[in-house]
Amino acid sequence: MFTSARLIAQKALLSNADCFNHSVRFMSSSSSLKVAVLGAAGGIGQPLSMLLKLSPHVDELSCYDIQGTPGVAADLSHIPTKSQVSGFVPSPGSWPPRGNEGLGEALAGASVVVIPAGVPRKPGMTRDDLFNTNASIVKQLVEGCAEYCPDAMLAIISNPVNSTVPIAAEVLKAKGVYNPKKLCGVTTLDVIRANTFVGNHMGVDPSTIDVTVIGGHAGITILPLFSRVPGFSASPEALEVMTVRTQFGGDEVVKAKAGSGSATLSMAYAGYLFTENVLKGLKGEKITQCSFVESSITDSPFFASPCEFGPSGVEKILDFGELTPYEKAWFDKMMPDLKTQIQKGVDFATK
Repeated sequence: MFTSARLIAQKALLSNADCFNHSVRFMSSSSSLKVAVLGAAGGIGQPLSMLLKLSPHVDELSCYDIQGTPGVAADLSHIPTKSQVSGFVPSPGSWPPRGNEGLGEALAGASVVVIPAGVPRKPGMTRDDLFNTNASIVKQLVEGCAEYCPDAMLAIISNPVNSTVPIAAEVLKAKGVYNPKKLCGVTTLDVIRANTFVGNHMGVDPSTIDVTVIGGHAGITILPLFSRVPGFSASPEALEVMTVRTQFGGDEVVKAKAGSGSATLSMAYAGYLFTENVLKGLKGEKITQCSFVESSITDSPFFASPCEFGPSGVEKILDFGELTPYEKAWFDKMMPDLKTQIQKGVDFATK
């Protein structure tokens, strides 16, 4: 009974993915694919870690946070899948000072590092309000990645992504290990929101929809290209509602949770889908999914668009093609904001 339930859950997750105390350790072999989740005890990190524990592509799952991760890892280790689980917290203070050995152990040998660490949004808080706290967290964690797993794929979830990804890039450059093919901002939540809204509008299963979403990952910088969906049609008013709802879907969740949290479960699922596809790419499967990456397809230094993933990471950045007049108006409106948010991250990392 329990085995059947687990298999059903795994099959459901894989089907959707195809559409687009210092430590507690349960070790695996050195040749395996290891995924590290930084911020694994948080509202996004826990469900994300659970979903990754179910993935057949993960051989070792490493969980790191400032507290609670040994317990999270022990809990996850009881799920009967092949992946081995480790849980780490920062090293205690010592003299002479040592580096963060907890973070080092969590990251050593990682193929993919997913970073959802940071403070959540609260009512009335914009992504920009999160900047100072989350920027510092991401900077510190990426410094650890540069030291302990410089060749790993980094998937940044921590908001504001439009700024935290450029911060990560500058940190890696300063350490001499920057590879633009291996640094991504996770924008998959925008895609699955758009899929849900347009699927509901069309009266079809949203899991069969794959909306291209370009730009960034904050407010008006999010541009869903609904015109690319086969069979889609909508009045100007309905199109505007779906576009704005995709752009500000996070606000909808924050308000509905009445100050108790932000979009954690849907973000965890989106992070799982993104990571699953990255792992498939690393294993040789050609995967296309949207991501916020260093890009030259616009005059913005970073941009979200469809990207081909493979063994070396982001192997090709695809152009998004011709926009409708409606989409072009949103594109022109978003670009100044996007470039400002990117520069804010660069300035923070290089000050």
